[in-house]
Amino acid sequence: MSDQPSTIPFNFGGLPRHESLLENSRVVFLPVLYDLTSTYLPGSRRGPLAILEASTHMELFDEELDQETYRIGFHTVEPLQAVSSGPEEMVRQIQACAGKLIRQNKFPVLIGGEHTVTLGMARAIKKKYPKVSFLQLDAHADLRDCYEGTSFSHACVGRRLTELGPLVQVGLRSLTREERAFQKKGGVTSFFWHLLSENPDWEERVCQDLSSEVYVTIDLDVLDPANMPAVGTPEPGGFNWKTLTQLLRRIAREKTVVGFDVVELTPIPGLIAPDFLAAKLIYRFLGEIFYRSLGSEKKSKHRKGG
Repeated sequence: MSDQPSTIPFNFGGLPRHESLLENSRVVFLPVLYDLTSTYLPGSRRGPLAILEASTHMELFDEELDQETYRIGFHTVEPLQAVSSGPEEMVRQIQACAGKLIRQNKFPVLIGGEHTVTLGMARAIKKKYPKVSFLQLDAHADLRDCYEGTSFSHACVGRRLTELGPLVQVGLRSLTREERAFQKKGGVTSFFWHLLSENPDWEERVCQDLSSEVYVTIDLDVLDPANMPAVGTPEPGGFNWKTLTQLLRRIAREKTVVGFDVVELTPIPGLIAPDFLAAKLIYRFLGEIFYRSLGSEKKSKHRKGG
């Protein structure tokens, strides 16, 4: 008889309820189904559920890290639905929900939705970690002060992050002249994709520009569209799986990551590879972040004869 349940629970990793209780979990996933300010291809509101669905089909043993990361405890809260009162109110609701989880000393992972949702989590993180810096992995600068009548647009999230702390952007391939002028004024450090190959020490420089505590926001369009076609605004060029996960490994090993998000998946019907990539990216980054503690647990079990 199969040891698999007849119905796979709909949470990150497809974990049985008794293995995914909030009180026993170090990591909490917050899906946010929102894409109100999307301006090219809408549909990222469907991204979080697609990622959760894909995650239920992952093998939870990470062959590269030689560990089962989910054993630190995963809990998935009920998805936040879009509000009709506008993006600023949506940001406030995300901040309130995220703040509650952070006050319980949970490690938060936000799954978007459009990039605007990052701001709600970032504001909640800032309250607990006042010296936090932000790492934005993105094809777009998102440094507009206002776009289409709101300062809480996906095109403004980078600008709003600079108001909370130091911002480092990596992988940029698209911005306006005005955004470039803002970059040059300071307050943000930007690494353009086309210049990375000319600077072999760019990973080291990224780390130097970040504080000891870091929040990471990953817009999936930082990846090459050949690897990640399911985004609202794809840009030629970008990271592949190996270069992106190598950077995340270095950040996790050299900094204290206090939370992260993965946003802007716009599912393509019939094409599940991008959904699965996003789910596995989340799992791999968590594995890197908790690698030391999982290693300690493995050593402890070995000493006890477990």
